[in-house]
Amino acid sequence: MQVGFGVLGPVAAWDGEGRDLALKGARHRAVLARLVAARGRTVSVERLVEDVWEVPPAEAVGVVRTFVAALRRAVEPERAPRAPARVIVTEGRGYALRVRPEAVDAWRFEAAVAAAAGAGPQAVFAGLDAALGWWRGGAYADLEDRPWVLAERRRLEELRSDAVERRAGALVALGRPGEAVAELRAHVDGHPWREEAWRLLAVALHRGGRQAEALAAVRRGGALLRDHLGLDPGARLRELEVELLRGNEPASGAPEAVWAQAAASLDGSVGPRAVLDSTVGLLRHLAVTGAGGLEAAGARRIEAIEAAERLGDPALTARVIGAYDVPAVWTRSDEPARAARVVAAAERTLGALGERASAGTRARLLATVAVESRGTGGPRAAAAAREAERIARGLGDPSLLAFALNGVFMQSCHRAGLAGMRDAVGAELAGLGARHDLASYEVLGHLVRMQARGALGDFAGADGHAAAAEALADRHERPLARVFTAWYAALRTVATGARDDVAAAYRAAADGLAGAGMPGVERGLEPLARLCTSIHYGETFAEEAADWGPYRPWVEPLLALERGDRIGAAAALERAPAPPGDLMLESLWTVTARAAIGLRHRAGVERSLAALEPAAAELAGAGSGMLTAGPVARHLADLLRVLADS
Repeated sequence: MQVGFGVLGPVAAWDGEGRDLALKGARHRAVLARLVAARGRTVSVERLVEDVWEVPPAEAVGVVRTFVAALRRAVEPERAPRAPARVIVTEGRGYALRVRPEAVDAWRFEAAVAAAAGAGPQAVFAGLDAALGWWRGGAYADLEDRPWVLAERRRLEELRSDAVERRAGALVALGRPGEAVAELRAHVDGHPWREEAWRLLAVALHRGGRQAEALAAVRRGGALLRDHLGLDPGARLRELEVELLRGNEPASGAPEAVWAQAAASLDGSVGPRAVLDSTVGLLRHLAVTGAGGLEAAGARRIEAIEAAERLGDPALTARVIGAYDVPAVWTRSDEPARAARVVAAAERTLGALGERASAGTRARLLATVAVESRGTGGPRAAAAAREAERIARGLGDPSLLAFALNGVFMQSCHRAGLAGMRDAVGAELAGLGARHDLASYEVLGHLVRMQARGALGDFAGADGHAAAAEALADRHERPLARVFTAWYAALRTVATGARDDVAAAYRAAADGLAGAGMPGVERGLEPLARLCTSIHYGETFAEEAADWGPYRPWVEPLLALERGDRIGAAAALERAPAPPGDLMLESLWTVTARAAIGLRHRAGVERSLAALEPAAAELAGAGSGMLTAGPVARHLADLLRVLADS
């Protein structure tokens, strides 16, 4: 059953068909809402008691557990009596809500607001129009005014106001100022202290030919700020008043308006080929703007490729495919099916062009095959990466070489122990980016080196590359880079022995990743990181109910062993395939090795030993830049002891 949760109004839950689920009393809903507010992080029973009651009853801990049991029955009515919960899971002395981001209206709303950043006005309007429709009243409307409720309510209402204003700005950019005026008048009545709302109202009035009303709106907004808050109007409102008095056309203040005017120039005199060529350029920039941009660019990209193929022009299709040279950091695809379609289109286009393909076109198509076959490519993708690199070096084209080296990096995880090789690739990428103003590739190069130096235990070097990546990302508006540096900071905390700080570091990293538009990175990562941390510190670990995502086949033997099921653990170990060739390769081999050691399973020990030996000088899993299970050498020594004793 696909259960959904709502806090944009009274706290509610729905089944897969949209029917309300019975949540019992107000405190049951408060417990559920507190788990929603935690965004998948664990909330201890003690914290739940503190947050639900102002003066807790003596038996509050037991009451909370009763509430959780009732909530579990409501949201998982078909779960067998002793089966582990999968939605509200137990973790240590607390609970966590384990659902996809789209299952919670507030999480979905935040993602939609983030997605509007950098999008064109039509996409902003459509996305925010739908998102604002998810509100059913005030946030957490039926809960008592506890401190955490007030904080969450303020945060979400601020986002709602921002969304209303950005939607109105998009309407103005789209040439619909009359609609924007009606909505903004209602908005300023309810939020008279929001300066941006008054500015937008004035711009919309002016664009609608109502100049006197526009000037009056600016002055009324300024007067409210001065008379009631004692604040002078900001520079943008003051500048707008000057422009209106001079009779000048006020700027909307939104890049969306510039985008709309440029897009409007692509009228019927411009053919479909020019439109597709220009679209790919837009998508390249959109992909690096953040979560929403990355997701939208991926979806629109495959549409552009298939539209080009339908025109029957292989040269155009090659340009549309090859021009999307967006740097890729993670070696597992967010959308494997979509990536496979891109690879298939690139291969078809190579075949259709044959000898007619220029060297540069051929290299871009081959680099696309290598990048999009991340973690799944095999010999063909590896050969494509090498050939693209060879051609690019021969042509002396820096941007093409950077794209090709990205493909080489994506295909550099076919065995353990290749951190040094990836470090060299990262160094060349960072250098190319710095010398030729390829900002995104310069960021990529530093992130690759951060991962590689961490794997080699050089945290001073890795720290330097993390800092360089963050500085470049901030300067060039590449927000997703900080997702990776936050996870590196958590890894570093584990590796350097600051055990008390690990949980907070991973919580911060998980907060940044949630809703970042990278499901290929996010799913299963946090529990795997906790498992590897426990392995590093020699602790027991039992977290059956976690969403292990793609990692479950390799984790299952160790989980079964931890719960005392040696027969089940051995069976799971024997059916687990070799881990895929991505940045989690060493981590998953290490998890496999620990299960084999615990079971004294000779075949499993031998497989793990052979796989991990090339990485003897590295930290297990640290090449991911996300987590570590400690020195590989320690795990190799344990594997050898089992062989010697058997």
